[in-house]
Amino acid sequence: MSIIEAAKAAKKASIDLAAIDTVIKDRALAEIVNELENRMQDIVTANNEDMTRSKNENLPSPLLKRLKFDEHKVVDVIAGIESLRKLPEPVGKTLDATALDTDLELYKVSCPIGVIGVIFESRPDALVQISSLCLKSGNAVILKGGTEARSTNRILWEIIKTASEKAGIPSGWIQLIETREDVTAMLKLDDSIDLIVPRGSNEFVKYIMENSNIPVLGHADGICHCYIDEGADIEMAVNIALDSKTQYVAVCNATETLLVNKNLAESYLPLLKKAMDKKSVELVGDERVRSIIDIGIATDEDWKSEYLDYKLSIKIVDNIKEAITHINTFGSGHTEVIVSNNKENVETFMNLIDSGNVFWNCSTRFSDGFRYGFGAEVGISTNKIHARGPVGLEGLLIYKYKMIGHGNIVDDYETQKKTYKHVKLKKEFKL
Repeated sequence: MSIIEAAKAAKKASIDLAAIDTVIKDRALAEIVNELENRMQDIVTANNEDMTRSKNENLPSPLLKRLKFDEHKVVDVIAGIESLRKLPEPVGKTLDATALDTDLELYKVSCPIGVIGVIFESRPDALVQISSLCLKSGNAVILKGGTEARSTNRILWEIIKTASEKAGIPSGWIQLIETREDVTAMLKLDDSIDLIVPRGSNEFVKYIMENSNIPVLGHADGICHCYIDEGADIEMAVNIALDSKTQYVAVCNATETLLVNKNLAESYLPLLKKAMDKKSVELVGDERVRSIIDIGIATDEDWKSEYLDYKLSIKIVDNIKEAITHINTFGSGHTEVIVSNNKENVETFMNLIDSGNVFWNCSTRFSDGFRYGFGAEVGISTNKIHARGPVGLEGLLIYKYKMIGHGNIVDDYETQKKTYKHVKLKKEFKL
């Protein structure tokens, strides 16, 4: 099937999928879980093929880490689907209601976006997360994974397609494309595709944004920061920085730069280095940092680098204002953390940091749709329009206005036979 045919099939399916009953969607998610469990060994075997081939092709280490999809990863995505299945129906939810007149009511009601095109690299778990979110939110989806994961992606797509259609989901709602030519063609299909979500390198995301008229939702970089404020609990600050950097380094919510207040630096940095050395993290820092601990030199390039590896840049700042300025200058708008016992500083930090996720005394790694209780995420958005932060169900929904009248005509209001009342209602849309 060509990309044009696939997009048309997805568009057709999206119309029916938008009105599918909650029971059918949840039954489909349950069926997908069953098939993932039943075919776990087949999935792992396919992933081993991808891993072996990619190692032979010298795929970079961060991408290899993302590519791995073993039994543990399968169990994780199953947990995400189960969590998603328990969430209330997101489609058809009344967001606002107004009585324009006693017999004229206006409702703002959630609905699916339509057809979502998602382009992602390496991570097969993204395919499962994205598909299940689109299904629950009533959207059709066109998936383009990296060639390094083609065997894993194929079997996962086959499982999800077969299981969901068996449960009553319209045929054609999930499409898999595999070539770069398909991506190029997809970017021009603004008559069939309503939203594109790219997950990849900075250059790749920018290319997508510059070469399509279709709205794009996503982020280019994940340059996340931890700021250790004056007077912070040192043990807490070490643990949070360590988890933020090393819990899983090859992801966009891992910390890449650590900022340390000058008044805490001498007591904090040696303990941090000891903890990071145990995890084999390469540390680089400015001259003030290097006067306290023996590490490499940080260049200007380090402050704007997303390492996705065991490397961390460290800078000493004079005060919280300098930390905020640094983050807003070099950050990517993803996730920033302050470790502090000073609530006034915390409030300043949270209000002035221009990012989608701003945390107090916790790891950047919490910036995730599953951990937020969204069930999963289709990606992280640093956009300031429509959706920001982890994009779960709500980020895949838009709304429409539904009006209920009783023969009402505008002329009555223009000639002042009637007047608008505009009274807010606390009721759900119902015919």
